[in-house]
Amino acid sequence: MHISVPTKAGYLDDLYGRRANVSAGPVSFPINIADVPAGTKTLALTLVDFDAIPVGGLPWIHWIVANIPADVVDIPENASRSGVIDFVQGHNSLAGNIFGETDPEITTRYANPAPPDQDHAYTLTVYALDTVLPLKEGFWMNELYHAMADHILDEAKIDVNYRQID
Repeated sequence: MHISVPTKAGYLDDLYGRRANVSAGPVSFPINIADVPAGTKTLALTLVDFDAIPVGGLPWIHWIVANIPADVVDIPENASRSGVIDFVQGHNSLAGNIFGETDPEITTRYANPAPPDQDHAYTLTVYALDTVLPLKEGFWMNELYHAMADHILDEAKIDVNYRQID
């Protein structure tokens, strides 16, 4: 399995990060998925900033999604908010008790990149699964990993870069 994301000069376009001038919320970037293995029932994805560890002491979860239909090989721009694909989204790092944010439009959707200290690489992983996961909107990342156990047929991973916020 292979995944790709459009970039400009090796970086995610500003539209998909903190530099975007979008009032309707962060716009998720398009993703192309190729060579999905036979027997795949659904796909899942995680977008995590491991470069955030020195800044905040933990990886930053930007987007987690489960139960993407296996025949969806092109996830379009703004899929997180548009509803064009039927999938469930989990909590990003803005959820929980640390920030006190409770609006699901913010806590269970794509959270755009905004590296404060240097350019960051955001790790996008797509999983091909042999089942539909028993997850509801607003699941946590640990719940995703537990539900995927023994159901991963294949996975693909790439790093997507975003420039430091000035």
